[in-house]
Amino acid sequence: MTTVDNSANEDFLRQADPYRRELLAHCYRMLGSVHDAEDLVQETYLRAWRSFHQFEGRSSLRTWLHQIATRVCLTALESRRKRPLPTGLGAPGIDAGDPLVQQPEVPWLEPVPDIMVSAEATDPATIVTARQSLRLALIAALQHLPPRQRAVLILRDVLQWRAAEVAELLDTTTTAVNSMLQRARAQLDQAAPAEDDIVEPTAADQRELLDRYVTAFEEKDISAIVELFTKDAVWEMPPFIGWYQGAENIARLIDTQCPAEGPGDMRLVPTRANGQPAFGLYMRDGDVYRPFNLPVLTLSASGVTHVACFFDVRLFATFGLPETLPVEPRSAR
Repeated sequence: MTTVDNSANEDFLRQADPYRRELLAHCYRMLGSVHDAEDLVQETYLRAWRSFHQFEGRSSLRTWLHQIATRVCLTALESRRKRPLPTGLGAPGIDAGDPLVQQPEVPWLEPVPDIMVSAEATDPATIVTARQSLRLALIAALQHLPPRQRAVLILRDVLQWRAAEVAELLDTTTTAVNSMLQRARAQLDQAAPAEDDIVEPTAADQRELLDRYVTAFEEKDISAIVELFTKDAVWEMPPFIGWYQGAENIARLIDTQCPAEGPGDMRLVPTRANGQPAFGLYMRDGDVYRPFNLPVLTLSASGVTHVACFFDVRLFATFGLPETLPVEPRSAR
């Protein structure tokens, strides 16, 4: 009996494991938290393993796993609040000189490492579509949709399910699914930027912009920081509830509120989050640098348009970033 059970377990894992990344991406889109998404993927696999003997193959295994994951997410969302960014709280932008106010009790949106959810497909169009569906602005906008609308939009527009398939999963009609999809799309059109407004940092000028970003912050060169941002750029940094608009205002915030006193106090280590350039930003503490925040950048042809700095330093481990960095002589770097 044990041999049979082990064989069944191995068969399930062999067939189901290839979908783990896309299931994590699916749960992340629904929840807005990489940590919650990991927990719900585990719950999805546990439920699937328990009922694998009942899987009749009327749909693909991939579809069946996504059905389970969607139900798990919808159940979880019954007891969870939405995960906003500061710009999603409804308050206007503030001046750099205003006091910093934290609300650590708010379940803030979290970024997700590209490496955890990157598409394994070789088709460039598929890779681009998957990346676009994880953009930070889109994930933030999704969190403001009711859970069932959120599920409908993701299943229809990201996973390309037919309306009838979604209706069966949600135990509703195709008419209701189409109505929810229409409302969800309308709300997202208002909240999320058009893809044409986003420039991937692959061209030489975009790589040069990221290099300038690193240098400006590591040198704490305020005039250079001003030059990085577009006129209407936005800076936000959960769990602080304020957000800041305009290159001059952002630079003044960094000049007056950032604890770095000058060149050499900050170190930036590049990474990728939500299909966007990101950095682990470390602050000097004696003879080492310690995690401080994790900025995720949105770039356009004219500069940096948005930065979300996440001050939850637990994210450094999630992104595989070092716990500390040594302080090296500047000539060595």
